[in-house]
Amino acid sequence: MKSVEVREQMANALTLDLIGPVSGLAAGAHLEREILPGTSTPSRWYLTGFLAPFESNIEDKSDEDSGDQMDLISQAKGGDDESAPEASSTRKTPYPSSIGLSVLIPKECGKITATVTWGDYKPIEDKENVNGWQRTPKWAQVEIPMTGTKPKYKLPDSDGLEIVPSIRLIPTQHFLTGGLQMVPDGTLAVSVFVVNNRTPQKAAVKDTAYAFQVKLQLETDRPFVPRPNLRGLMTDDRDERIADLQYRDAMEFAVGHGTSAHPHVDSEGQCREAESIWIPRSEVERVEPVKRDGVEIKMDALANLKDGAQACKDLGGLVEQYREWLTKQEIPSEPKRKEVAEWLIARGGTLAGRIEAGIAALDDAQVLEAFRLANAVMAASARKRNPNEPNPAWRPFQLAYILLNINGMAEPTHADRELVDLLFFPTGGGKTEAYLGLSAFTIFLRRLRDPGIAGAGVTVIMRYTLRLLTLDQLGRAAALICAMELERQKDVSKLGTWPFEIGL
Repeated sequence: MKSVEVREQMANALTLDLIGPVSGLAAGAHLEREILPGTSTPSRWYLTGFLAPFESNIEDKSDEDSGDQMDLISQAKGGDDESAPEASSTRKTPYPSSIGLSVLIPKECGKITATVTWGDYKPIEDKENVNGWQRTPKWAQVEIPMTGTKPKYKLPDSDGLEIVPSIRLIPTQHFLTGGLQMVPDGTLAVSVFVVNNRTPQKAAVKDTAYAFQVKLQLETDRPFVPRPNLRGLMTDDRDERIADLQYRDAMEFAVGHGTSAHPHVDSEGQCREAESIWIPRSEVERVEPVKRDGVEIKMDALANLKDGAQACKDLGGLVEQYREWLTKQEIPSEPKRKEVAEWLIARGGTLAGRIEAGIAALDDAQVLEAFRLANAVMAASARKRNPNEPNPAWRPFQLAYILLNINGMAEPTHADRELVDLLFFPTGGGKTEAYLGLSAFTIFLRRLRDPGIAGAGVTVIMRYTLRLLTLDQLGRAAALICAMELERQKDVSKLGTWPFEIGL
């Protein structure tokens, strides 16, 4: 079974466990008319995904145990943090009575079709005692004209569930910024809510008035208008402005209220359908390095560089190709985005210069030797971790990161010492190998320059905010230190008699 299939099974199992057999979930199709055994009510069986009657008293639509777990936590003592946690609030959180979706639609669209699916549960009585709950799947659909003439629509065969729409014309200036009109004239902002207006029932059977596994789906015959995010264009915060530039083509088609929204985007990037989803999912694409011709990235080959001239020949293409890539970057016409793009390209040029300077620094015999040794131990560590990889190689960004930091590590008075370089990559992108490679280079260079006791001591400090992450990274760093120690034992006169060590 592939990892994607395993992930899908786990997500479906979580949905069935927390919410129940939601309509459209293939894994729960056989549970459409499920029977929940015992005396536990559906609202205690499932954690979320249901709507309580709007007119219920706060006590009748709150979890009876909602404050218990927090009280237990507040009473607990010990652990790493000696300070006592704050006392939890005794206020109970009520169950929701409505969920909704908001979309933008063009003026040519005449109506929106709203489809609601849910499940009703009725008690199974045995001699006047409840001995289980039987589910009945429900479905209803209404068409909402964009004239906005009706304030609400009763769902047929629902005993009180209603659709409540809100339709508003967006003023053109609302999405007008920097001289750009971000949405077409006449665009309508439409919000559609499902509201449980059923009559509340007595406590013993109050769940009969609840609507479980509620899902709202909106559909139109015209594509939704993508909602632009203007935050980056209306701020001076650099991070926000960079995000606005980089994600300027990533639009939002639907917003959830009391739930998440899941738009269905077709191959042309258009969306005509969106639905509510209680457990949101988002697939993050894997980051794969692009093969760079003319650049030596194999660790073993870099561990055997002859001299600085060969280093320049084998690694110089990395700088050339990066500079070429920078010249091909699109510069938007919008003034604020243009300013950010030009600043980023200029920063890229500075980084290219630092990488080039790092390659030039390999002319120094000790710097080159430290670089060669770092590549040798990284290759050995990689083979130990993955025996099926006989010829480990760097990803281009990892090698670039090490090269641009060589001067800062080699020269204590270098201006790069004032900089903090952030590696920003998703999990599994290769951040750890990049900084471990730089760590190995720095430790080796220190020993090469002083093999005595002055070359020992603490060289690198690593800190993590998660305990499991700390243990994982400690294991990977320890494997590198072991490889370095084996290398030291080969030539004690060069790398000193004091062993390479790691501590926690």
